[in-house]
Amino acid sequence: MGEVYVIVATDKNRRLYSGEAPIIPENQRLEVIKSLKNVKEARLGRSDNDTLTTVEEINPDIILLGPDQKYNGKTLKLGLEEKGLNKIIVKRLDTYYDKYELHSSSLIKKKIISQNNKKLKQ
Repeated sequence: MGEVYVIVATDKNRRLYSGEAPIIPENQRLEVIKSLKNVKEARLGRSDNDTLTTVEEINPDIILLGPDQKYNGKTLKLGLEEKGLNKIIVKRLDTYYDKYELHSSSLIKKKIISQNNKKLKQ
């Protein structure tokens, strides 16, 4: 594995693309990602949402998009080509890391709601 850089979605973009605010604030999510052993650098997404500028700054070999990330890979690849960054490989991860039952914030929220509903019915 080479050097790993992670761009953490801002709370604003999380609301914009998912329709709801995140449970964990952006600074806390950023701190968690920064603490991962293989992450060389993690940063918040840009306030102007200019992803291509961030990519230019980092100049990666590969960009991995999460399976539920609302970013169009083809649009990203075209933007990279326009900036002369056409050697960067863009891939979308097909699967979630699902080793554990609660592997996403939406599953955590559903479980909390379910448990609270059970308590209310008692």
